[in-house]
Amino acid sequence: MDQGNKMQEIGIEKVTVNMGVGANPDEMHSAQKIIEKITGKKAIQTKCKIRLPKWNLRPGLPIGLKVTLRDNDAAAFLLRALSAKDNRLSSRNFDNNGNFGFGIKEYIDLPEVRYDPSLGVRGFDVLVTLHRAGYRVKRRKRKPAKIGKNHVIKKQEAIVFVQKKFGVVVE
Repeated sequence: MDQGNKMQEIGIEKVTVNMGVGANPDEMHSAQKIIEKITGKKAIQTKCKIRLPKWNLRPGLPIGLKVTLRDNDAAAFLLRALSAKDNRLSSRNFDNNGNFGFGIKEYIDLPEVRYDPSLGVRGFDVLVTLHRAGYRVKRRKRKPAKIGKNHVIKKQEAIVFVQKKFGVVVE
């Protein structure tokens, strides 16, 4: 990677905090309070897309929550979430497109978050999407195009970015 080339610089596009809950409305309410408490943003419900009769799931049934963080909010939350993992990730947490994700078993592992007995203890997933300048071409409305193979973020480049930017040890 050329240090002077602005187009090769990697950045965080978004951080998605995801919590699977199930179909129980009481658990959904407490999980929504937890996810809004740890992120400071309003959560939206994710709905079931397939039918699973054994689990009493049907399309359109709310089964989870998510919050999408961008810009400074994303970086600040990611720092807190990585500290809950002791700044350690496995190389298996990274995909071949440079994105990565990890799970946190209990929300009270985050620094400065206190346990609330009325909410219980829940875990959540943190998914990070990385991007480079020029990635807009795949999402634009007029004449969308593929990202060139030399411009796609590779797994090793994402690992180096996370190590330098956040001081994470990748095993």
